[in-house]
Amino acid sequence: MSLGKITSVPVRRARWYDDACGTAHALELIGERWSLLVVRELMLGPRRFGDLKAALNGISANVLTQRLEGLERAGVLRKTRLAPPASVQVYELTPWGLEAEEMLKVMGRWAARSPDHDPTLPLSPVSLILSMRTMFQAERARGAAVSIGLILEGQPYQARVHDGRLDAGRGEARDPDAVITATAEAIAAYLYGGAPLPDGAVQGDGNALERYAEMFALPDKAG
Repeated sequence: MSLGKITSVPVRRARWYDDACGTAHALELIGERWSLLVVRELMLGPRRFGDLKAALNGISANVLTQRLEGLERAGVLRKTRLAPPASVQVYELTPWGLEAEEMLKVMGRWAARSPDHDPTLPLSPVSLILSMRTMFQAERARGAAVSIGLILEGQPYQARVHDGRLDAGRGEARDPDAVITATAEAIAAYLYGGAPLPDGAVQGDGNALERYAEMFALPDKAG
């Protein structure tokens, strides 16, 4: 039986698995240390090299350069330049690269069930937003309409619940019911563990914020 002509064959690299499974190829593309976290940090939009390095605790400039080059060769991300007046080089995911969000969410939900998962470790702002997208419980949001602003490391983010859906990302919140100014770790502890937010962290309707927090839950730990 003929399988048809193969029109293109990817360049083989020394550490590839020689396995036709899509999972194996995914690991070839993004399985090196730091690669998937670089993808995570680009999930909300373009970032500068320095922003990525600051968000990835412990990565060296040399390793980050290698990972960016590898992901660019694989077609997962691309270099571009912001429009004036910024005119700086940034990295952004390609449309195909952006499709990795569902994989990140499934992996995050699965790994959160690990008894060894430590939620007190450092958390980047992008990680917090993706965590909210992952752990949002749509059945708890029926009939709710809430807009929350978040100021994380001096940058604005927003989360809006409407029609049983959550839209969360970078940018100013429109007409927010409440605005939180705190670390990503503090907000995660509040959403998932009921820990109090720091004094003065909340401006606006505290009841709306409590209603928002009720829409999130971590999965049960694996046995």
